Amino acid sequence: MPLPKVLHVLCVEDVPADAELYLRVLQEAGYEVAADVVSTREEFSRKLESGSYDVVLSDYRMPGWSGTDALEALKRSTKDIPFLLVTGTIGEEAAAECIKQGAADYILKDRPTRLPTAIRRALEEKAAREERVRVEESLKLFRLLVDQSNDSIQVVDLETMRFLDVNARACMSLGYTREELLSMRVYDIDPTADESVRARLDDTLRKSGSAVFQTLQRRKDGSTFPVEVSMKYVHLDRSYVVCAIRDITERKEAEEALLFKTALLEAQSETTIDGILAVDESDHIVLVNKQFGLHFGMPDELLSSEDDLVVRKFVTEQVESPDAFIEKVKYLYSHRDEKSRDEFKLKNGKTFDRYSAPLVDSKGRHRGRIWYFRDITDRKTAEERVQYLAYYDALTGLPNRTLLQDRLTKALASARRQKDKVALLFFDLDRFKDINDSFGHALGDLLLQEVAKRLERCVREQDTVARLAGDEFLIVLTDVKDIPDAAVAAERLMDAMTAEFVVQGHSFDISCSLGISIFPEHGADGETLIKHADTAMYCAKEYGRNNFQFFTADMNAQVVERLTLESSLRLALERKEFFLVYQPQLDIGTGRITGLEALLRWQHPELGLVPPDKFIRIAENSGLIMPIGEWVLRTACSQARKWQDEGLPAVPVAVNVSAVQFRQEGFCELIRRVLRETGLAPQYLELELTESLLLTSADVTLSVLQELRALGLKLAIDDFGTGYSS
Repeated sequence: MPLPKVLHVLCVEDVPADAELYLRVLQEAGYEVAADVVSTREEFSRKLESGSYDVVLSDYRMPGWSGTDALEALKRSTKDIPFLLVTGTIGEEAAAECIKQGAADYILKDRPTRLPTAIRRALEEKAAREERVRVEESLKLFRLLVDQSNDSIQVVDLETMRFLDVNARACMSLGYTREELLSMRVYDIDPTADESVRARLDDTLRKSGSAVFQTLQRRKDGSTFPVEVSMKYVHLDRSYVVCAIRDITERKEAEEALLFKTALLEAQSETTIDGILAVDESDHIVLVNKQFGLHFGMPDELLSSEDDLVVRKFVTEQVESPDAFIEKVKYLYSHRDEKSRDEFKLKNGKTFDRYSAPLVDSKGRHRGRIWYFRDITDRKTAEERVQYLAYYDALTGLPNRTLLQDRLTKALASARRQKDKVALLFFDLDRFKDINDSFGHALGDLLLQEVAKRLERCVREQDTVARLAGDEFLIVLTDVKDIPDAAVAAERLMDAMTAEFVVQGHSFDISCSLGISIFPEHGADGETLIKHADTAMYCAKEYGRNNFQFFTADMNAQVVERLTLESSLRLALERKEFFLVYQPQLDIGTGRITGLEALLRWQHPELGLVPPDKFIRIAENSGLIMPIGEWVLRTACSQARKWQDEGLPAVPVAVNVSAVQFRQEGFCELIRRVLRETGLAPQYLELELTESLLLTSADVTLSVLQELRALGLKLAIDDFGTGYSS
C-alpha cells in the first residue's frame, strides 16, 4: 500500500534519546514524521484523545506504568491505531501475550532498523482490516437491499439446478423458509421445468449471458402463480445464474381483464345499432364496424380496405348534401377538442344522427376522433307522423280541428283588414250512421275518404276543408264578397255528392245537409261562427235533409228547444210520461174494425202534450228511439193480447218502426222475444216501414224483411208516395 504522506506517531518513551533514535530511523527509511513523545499515563491519555495518529510506539517498562497499560488505554479508546512495542527488556512470553492482547508487533531496541518494516506491515494489516469491515458492511447492506426487494432473488447452480441463496421475498412468495429452499432444486418450485428446459436454458445463457421469460412457480401449499424471470449468467469456479423473479399475477389479471374488455368492446362495436368510424391523430382510419358499412351500403371488401381515400369518397357519395357533410368534418379537424352532434340524410332517404367526440388517452393527450352514426329514419318518420297527426286528420288527410282553428283565425284577421266576408259551411252526411251500422265502420271510413276527395275538388286553393269528427266537415271560404256566393258554393258541394259512390263493390246514393254562417254577420270569432254553422246544419236536417240553411237568430231558440226536449226524453220512460192511442181501421162497407194502429204520445209535465213530429227525430238522432221503440212494441202487443183475452175481436195492431230500430243488430230477435213474452200471435202484429227505409241498403233490408215475413208478421209501407215514389 502507498505510504502516508506524513506519518503521525505517538511515541511513549521515558528516555528522550531512544525516542530520537526511533524517529531518525523512520526518517532515514523515507518517512516524513510528525511525532508527539509522552512519558506519563496522563499525557498519553490526553494526546490519544485529542490527536490523530497513524501508529503508537511504546516502551515496555516505564516509571509507574508500562506498555501493557498503554495498550489497554488504546483499546478502551476504541481507536484502531497499530500499537508496536519497542523495548529491550521484554521476554518471549511477555511479547507473545502483548501480541495476543492486540499489539501489532514488538521491536527490540538493539534492532531499530526493523522498525520501518514493522510499521509498514502494521499499517497494511490495518488497511486490510478496514477493507474487510467495509466489505462486510457492504455485504450487510446488499443483503438488506436484496431482502427488501419486491422481486424474488434466487442464485442457482446451473449444473445441479440447486438454490445457493434466496432473499426474503423469495421465501415469502413461495411459503418456504430460507433453509428449506437451500435444500431444494428449481424443479421443486417450477412445474414446467425439466432437464430439456435446463439444457436449452444453459445453451441460451452461455451464448447471450442473460434470458427473460415467463413461467409458473409452485408455492409450498401447491398453488401456482405466474412469474417473469430475468436471468443473468455468472461463471466463477462453475456456472451460476442470478434470477430476479417478479410475481406477475396482477399483470396477468390486468391483461386478461384488458383482453376481455377489448373483446367486449369489439363485440359491442359489431352488435351495436350505431355505425362506428374512428381515426387516429394522423387522420388515418383505424376502425370501421359492420354496422357502418350497412348504414352506407358499403361492400365488405371496401369495409376492410386500408385505402382511406376510397372509403371517404364512397361515404361522401352517399350523402344527400356532401358539401355540408365535408365542411362539418373539416371544422372538427381544426377544432379537435370539440364534441359535435347533428343530423344528415343519405340519397336513399335515410336520416342519421351523427355524434363525434375526440379520443383522449389517460394523460389527456389527443389520440384521434370517433364518430357514431345512428339510423333515426323510423324515429324521424314517427315524429313527422306525430306532427302531421297534430294538424291533420289521420283518416282523410284533411286539416283537423287544431289546424282549422289556426287557418280560421288567420282568415278572419285578413277579412277584417280587407273588409271581406268569410263563410263557414258545416257539412254533414245524411243517414251515414245507417251505412256504418249496416256495412261496418271499415267501409264507412272508405266512404268518408271518397267524400273528402270530392269536397277538396269543389273548393279553391285558398279555402280550407277540415274534418271535425265522424261524417262532419267544415269548409272555410275566404274572400267572399256577397252572401249569395256562399249559397252557390253550398249548391256546388251538394251537387258533388249526388254522383253515385262505389266502395268495395257497393253503390251508395247519399245526400248531405249544410249549415252556413257568415263573418261578420253571424259572429266575430271562429268559435261562434262554427257553433252557428252547426246550428244551421241541424235546422237543415230538420227541414228534411239534403238542403242547406243560413244561420238565423230564430235557430238558436230551436236548438235550445231541441236540447231541452232531448234532455227530457232521457227521463220520459222512467217517469212514465209516454202513452199510446189506438187509431181503428174500419171496413167502410160493413163498419167493422179490421185493425188498430198504435200511435205514440208524450205528456210532458211542463210543455204539455208534445206531438211526435217534435220528438221522434230527436229520439232517432240521440239513440233514444231504441228503448222508446221497444216500449211501444211491447205495450201495443200486451194491449192487443189483453183485448183478445177480454173477448174482443182479434184484429192486427200496427206499430211504426224507425229506420234506426230496423237496422239495429238483433231486431228480429227482439220481435220474437216480445211476442213470446206478451203471448200475441205473430199474425196479429203489423210492422209499418217507411218507403225510404225499404229503398236504402236494399240488400241488407231484404234479408231482414224475409226473416220477419217468415215469423208470420204483417208488413206495411207507411207514408207511401211521400218519398222516392212521389
